[in-house]
Parts: sequence; C-alpha cells; structure tokens
Amino acid sequence: MGSTNFEVSAIRAQFPALDQKQVFMDNAGGSQVLQSVITSISDYLSRTNVQLGASYPVSQVSTQKFNDGHVAGAKYINASPREVVFGPSTTQLFRNLSVALKVEPGSEIILSNLDHEANLAPWVQLAEWKGLTVKWWIPSKNTNSNPKLETEDLKQLLTDKTRLVCCTHTSNILGTVTDVAALAKVIHETNPNTLFCVDAVAYAPHAAIDVKALGVDFYSFSWYKVYGPHVSMLYASEKAQNELQSLGHYFKTRNTLEEMLGLAAGNYECVQSIPNVVEYIQQVGWDGIAAQEVRIQEILLSYLRSKADIIKIYGEPSSDRKLRVPVISFRVKGQSSLGVIDAIEATSDFGCRSGHFYSKRLIENVLGIPDGDDGVVRCSLLHYNTVEEVEGLVKVLDDVIKQGAGKDVKDAERKHVADW
Repeated sequence: MGSTNFEVSAIRAQFPALDQKQVFMDNAGGSQVLQSVITSISDYLSRTNVQLGASYPVSQVSTQKFNDGHVAGAKYINASPREVVFGPSTTQLFRNLSVALKVEPGSEIILSNLDHEANLAPWVQLAEWKGLTVKWWIPSKNTNSNPKLETEDLKQLLTDKTRLVCCTHTSNILGTVTDVAALAKVIHETNPNTLFCVDAVAYAPHAAIDVKALGVDFYSFSWYKVYGPHVSMLYASEKAQNELQSLGHYFKTRNTLEEMLGLAAGNYECVQSIPNVVEYIQQVGWDGIAAQEVRIQEILLSYLRSKADIIKIYGEPSSDRKLRVPVISFRVKGQSSLGVIDAIEATSDFGCRSGHFYSKRLIENVLGIPDGDDGVVRCSLLHYNTVEEVEGLVKVLDDVIKQGAGKDVKDAERKHVADW
C-alpha cells in the first residue's frame, strides 16, 4: 500500500508531540497523533459539531464527514461500511459483541491465554451467564519464553460444540505475529458454524489488514494506536452479523453493524478524522514502515540477545518482521521490572513501561512470572522512532543493568525480584 519513500525527519514533522524532550517508547499503549488528525478534529468541533441526519446544511456536512470516516475505515481493512462499527475502545466493542452474540447453553468457546483481557473477560462472563464451557488455549511449546498460537494446538481443542474461538493477532507483550489465516482455515474446515474473533490492537500499527484474506468473523483494533484519535473499530462479516442480536433500539433496522452495535454511534469528531490516518499510511507506505521497524528493533534485540546470561527476551528474539513487530519485552535477572523502569526514567527522557499490560493470564499462567504486577519491561517502538533514540536507550539500559539500579524498588511491598 502506498509509496516506499521514507524519510524519518519528514515523518516526525507530521507528529507535533515528537517535538519535545520526551522520547516515546510506550507506543503499544497509544501512538502519537498526526497533525492532520488534530486539525481535522479541531475543524469539525469548530464548524460542524451538530447531530447527524438532519436536513439543514451544517448537519448534512457533518453527516457526510462521519460517513466518510466509516467508508475509509472499512475500505482500509477490505470490508464494507455495513460491516464496521466504531466505539471508544476495543475492550468496549468486544463487550458489546459478547452481549449480542447468540449462543446456546452447553456450547464451547476457546480462549487464548496469550491475549489481552479485552478479548477474554467478555467471553468468560458470557460463559457464566449462558452455561458455556471455556477451553483455555495454552501453547504446548516454548511456553516460558516464546509461546505461539499454532494450528496443531488449536486442533486438539476444536469440537462440533465449538461456538467461538478468540485469539490475538499479535500479543501486546510478546510481539509475535500469529498466522491468523491458517487458524481461520482450520477453524472453519472443522466446523463451519464456529466463529473466529481476533484482537488486532497490537498488530494494526505495524502492517496492512485484509479481513477477507484473513478469513475472520470478528476483528477489532484501536485507531489511537495507529496514529489517530481515541476511537476503535470492530469488523463483523455480514454472515457473522446473522449470529448477533441487535443492541439497537427496537425501531432501528439491522442493515448495518453500526445500527446493531453502535449504541448512538462512535465519537463523531474522531470517526470523521479517520480518512486522514488512512491517507498518511498510503503516503508513507507499509514497505518503508516495515524497513524502519526492522532497523530499530534489531538494535534493541541485538543488545538483549548479547546479554542472554542476565536478560530474558519474551517473544521472538529475531527482528524478522514476518515473525514479530517491535513490541519488545524482557526481564533482567535479579532486578525488578519496575526498578529497571524507574532507573531509566531517573537518568533519561526515555518513556518505556513495566507491568502485565492487561495480559496477566499470559504473564502468570503461561510465562510463569511469579509477580504478575511487576511483569516485564516493555519497549514498544513505531516507525517514527529513530536509530539514535534506540541506541540511546540501549546505552542507558546497559548502565542501569551494570549498576544494578533495578534492585531499588519504590514499592516496599514488592516481594519478587526477577529471576528464572
């Protein structure tokens, strides 16, 4: 998609927040926002902030802008505008979806233990409400460092009672890319009535999306992690929409996913700004983005690999973009993750983070990290990060580790210091 021209300084100039001392390396929690998006939202609120659907001129303009946002978002993932709905977060959209899903008592659902809680909690609750059996999908190989969601393990869980399978396209801790298309093929060949729901929040900032090629039934990600405003989008295929009970008012039709699950529509000013995000991605091109991300994540991963005696990488140790995206997590032997982050921030402008990042089941039940709250150190990069920034982080991190600064933890109740 788009050109392959890539100049980091020109890229950075389009993100006003980058023009300050803070170095943003917690991008998996939310990317910085394009100036074009900021301007679009300001203009909308200044001139066209009215209710949609009225006949007077400003409302017609506002309605068209909102519709254009839907069209751009849908086209971006190769879907119809009828198949997408916007909402405040992927967490909320999955919760809405779980309430709407028609399911019979005694059915089975398969949930991945590698997932963010957004794609777990709604389904656990649904199982309690409807009397469903939950089967937990835990990879059988490399469970304490580089677990992957693979077809061989999934096949062991699928039955003729499986109603739904949920998993992540990319773990927000591991950064490892899941072969979603291969999983979809196995799921639908085993039971055509089984639905497949994928969380793409950690994947979407790094690669193009084609929901038809992936073969998914439900798919969601957050635009606020893809250079846009705080709004998310859920896809449900037209076929899968037949399996949903509308949450809309009784007098609404079922013609679009928006009418079924929108609950008074996504944030107007945010939705109408989505064409600006799509335009930016088309201009920059995924080839250039991928090349830059390989370049910068290899700097950090190379350093982490060189310290294998004291640093444990979680996820793929390789910088191959077919295998992973630059969401890089690790622990330092004998030092707490919180302590490492505190030490980095005390001596630099680098903004990383520690914890479980709402993937606590992965941290505790799969990776076997005893203190789930302390979790891992995570440095999540995007294409607007520079070689110089990542080299600077490596230098600071190396000093922190050599000094053992991560042993000094502010939280006096913290019991576990990282070890393995």
